[in-house]
Amino acid sequence: MKQGVQGSPGAPAAARVPAQQRQRQRPAAAGPDRERDAAVPGAARGEHTHAERPVPEPRAAVQRSSVRGQILDALRTALVTGDLKPGEVYSGPALGERFGVSATPVREAMQQLALEGAVEVVPNRGFRVVERGARELAELAEVRALIEVPVMARLARTVPAERWAELRPLAEETVRVAAAGCPAAYAECDRSFHRALLALSGNEQLVRVAEDLHRRAQWPPVRRGRTELLADAAEHRALLDALASGDVERVRGLVAGHFAGAG
Repeated sequence: MKQGVQGSPGAPAAARVPAQQRQRQRPAAAGPDRERDAAVPGAARGEHTHAERPVPEPRAAVQRSSVRGQILDALRTALVTGDLKPGEVYSGPALGERFGVSATPVREAMQQLALEGAVEVVPNRGFRVVERGARELAELAEVRALIEVPVMARLARTVPAERWAELRPLAEETVRVAAAGCPAAYAECDRSFHRALLALSGNEQLVRVAEDLHRRAQWPPVRRGRTELLADAAEHRALLDALASGDVERVRGLVAGHFAGAG
């Protein structure tokens, strides 16, 4: 957001006299006073000296990062809901006006989405939302299954049942959000559940790769109504039950089927 420098309302601007001119106007000190002034460095009198290290301006990186993060979240939501349409090109200034910010944090957020495969850069125009066909979505589901099915099977054999019980609230939350019928909210809740499952592997790189694939599989959004979302969320409950009981074969089948259903 653009902010201006504010002064006292209605107060006339005070005239400023350059430091060099003020020094010329001041009578020269005589005797001990003159010797004292000569001994005091210019920096101590508030004057600029070439040897003085300039004071750095206050950084606004934290604020910019915060704005960029908010815009990134808003753009991800717009992608999942379909407000940003596949194949369409969007410019930084136009999106900035839409969100009430400058084009800079929008471009930074869009660059991140380009790394995630949601958009592609169009030189001198902006960013195009990617179009994914059924084949590419199926390929993403296959890659997710290749990575996560063996991991979840291993976790079913090694993680105690009480650890899976700790994730029950997340599974129930996906059911609650699915009942509300909001695709964007469900997408975020769904990722949180899967991220928590894989976090039990202790492999941070695996979690990051899996989440990146998960996001790619959600863009463009697969149109699913409340019934489909509830069915997807119900699979989370079933998966937790299978994991807690150590039923490895059932875990394998549920995870593979979940991905095939665009979960």
